Amino acid sequence: MSYDVLVIGAGPAGTAAAAECARLGLSTMCIEEHGTIGYPVQCAGLLSNAAFLESGVSAGPVLARVSGARLVSGFGSEVLIDAKTTKAVVVDRGSFDREMANNAADSGAEFLLKTAAYGIRGNTLLVRGVNGHQEIPFRLLIAADGPRSTIARIHKMPRARSYLAGIQIELPYECDPRFVEIYPDASPDFFGWMIPAGEGRVRVGLCGHSQVPERFASLIKKFSENSMHFVTGTLPLGLMQKTYGNRTLFVGDAAGFAKPTSGGGVYTGIRSACHAASTASFCCDNDLFTDVALAEYERKWRADIGRELDLGFRIFQLRQKISAYDMNELIKALDNPEIIRTIIKYGNMDRPGILIKKLLCKPAFLRCAAPLIRSGILSLFQ
Repeated sequence: MSYDVLVIGAGPAGTAAAAECARLGLSTMCIEEHGTIGYPVQCAGLLSNAAFLESGVSAGPVLARVSGARLVSGFGSEVLIDAKTTKAVVVDRGSFDREMANNAADSGAEFLLKTAAYGIRGNTLLVRGVNGHQEIPFRLLIAADGPRSTIARIHKMPRARSYLAGIQIELPYECDPRFVEIYPDASPDFFGWMIPAGEGRVRVGLCGHSQVPERFASLIKKFSENSMHFVTGTLPLGLMQKTYGNRTLFVGDAAGFAKPTSGGGVYTGIRSACHAASTASFCCDNDLFTDVALAEYERKWRADIGRELDLGFRIFQLRQKISAYDMNELIKALDNPEIIRTIIKYGNMDRPGILIKKLLCKPAFLRCAAPLIRSGILSLFQ
């Protein structure tokens, strides 16, 4: 059978793309290399309210509701930001991903599991898996096959600009379930975290460019040694130079859509998937699959989230210049009622640009922002 759209990968971006394509009347198949959707888990499972709303998933996978975060420096300084209302949820990613896939199937998308793509011949995808070798004709591909995208390799597409390695462990530990804890000095390339994951459980992890196992071993010393779940993964940061080409649209981690400020990829992945589905519908309706037609996809997502992703990557680059001492000074500076009120009012996990602008207009922040000024943050808006 020939399909209008083949989606490669059944993570949130892939199933969101499959669901929307099917809802738009396109014959759609989603191909997943693993035998079970949602596994292996390679995500901290912390979703902003907007990301959770975009997913269309019920409250069933929700393990905790988070109202704020505590930032803790390696020198012991800390600041608590508490919005006193839910700002994010922590989910069971296995259940979350499966419900998204079920919603896509209910919309009319087909699924083929235990099957991996290995080649493209013309308008035919070559796969091997549970049904042996198959050749599946298509009109358009949506690549949602993660940071090591096979489709990107086949097309010899330039990849994301930076890759971080991540380690996370779930373990028994008592904490205030309302707050995430962030440890910037646990990994100077990025940060470490502790996320509540239900009664008496937390997820502890970090991402970085180097010395990740050693840094992780140091981070978890303060927690229980009884591991319940251990995962590793790759975090792509910085968008690929071109997110379309050769009858293919790249979404989610395959295109580097993870947010450089937090590493989260569900919100941006789903947003990119919706724009990909809209473009796929236009291309299929008009039988037009040139790169000129596919370029509309990039125009759409750039108008939506492009500026925030570009800003986020510049912040990520500046992060590398902030020393542990300067980070400690910054955290102490943030512990100011006026600044905390501004963060609570304008803070947005998915779109940090507004908050940064507001903070840079606050004399109380600028008086204490020497670490950021030295790192060059004022140049972000020049």
